[in-house]
Amino acid sequence: MRPAGAGGAAARPQAFLVDVYDTILSCDFEVLRTELPAIAGADPREWAEAFARLGSDLNVGRITLAQGFGQILAACGIRPRPALVRELVAKERELLAASSRLHDDAIMFLRALRARGIRVALVSNCMENTRPLLSGLGVSALADAVVLSCEAGCAKPDARIYRQALDQLGVRAGAAVLVDDQPAFCAGAAAVGITALQIARGREPPPAAPGITVIGSLLEAIRLL
Repeated sequence: MRPAGAGGAAARPQAFLVDVYDTILSCDFEVLRTELPAIAGADPREWAEAFARLGSDLNVGRITLAQGFGQILAACGIRPRPALVRELVAKERELLAASSRLHDDAIMFLRALRARGIRVALVSNCMENTRPLLSGLGVSALADAVVLSCEAGCAKPDARIYRQALDQLGVRAGAAVLVDDQPAFCAGAAAVGITALQIARGREPPPAAPGITVIGSLLEAIRLL
C-alpha cells in the first residue's frame, strides 16, 4: 500500500486524504428528507425531486443552501419567505448534527496518523453545513486541512479537488493516500497519482475500481503502513 518513493522504493506516506461521509462518519439523511419538507409544508416527493435537481450546484457552491431552499420552496409552490428559508437552513444544520455519528475507529485512526507525523486532509463532497458538523464532532482539530467541495468549487472525482488538498498539505501526489468509500472517487485519486484505498463498511459495498485495495476499517489502513 505504501506509495513509491524515489526510484520506485516503498516509502511511508506523508499524507492521507480522508473522505467524510460513510468513511469516518455515518449520517441518517432520511431524517432530513422527511423533517425539512414537513417544516415547509411541502410534499416530500416534490421536495426530493427539487432537491435532486439542485444537488450538484449545492455541492460545488454555485448556490448557497439558503438560495437552494428558496428555489426548492418555489418549485413546491410555496412562497420562499426569508424567515422560512432561515429556519430551514438552521434546521438542516441541527438535523445533520443530530443524525451523524462517528465510526468507532475514526478518532483512533486520525490520532494514529498524527502520532506518526502523517499529514491529514478531510476531503468531502458536501454542502456548507458540513464544516460546522466536523468542528462540532472534534475531527477538524485532528486534520491539517479540511477541503470541502462546496468551498473548493469542484467535487470528487474531479482532479482539482485532490490537487487542492495536496497543495494545502504541501505534499506531492505520489506521497499521499486516499481513503474513500466510493470506487469512482478512489479511481479519480489514482488517476492523479495518489494511492487509493476503498473502505467497505456495509454488507454490500460497491465493487472496487480496478487496482484499488479494499479495506474493512480505518485501522486496516494503519496496519498497512
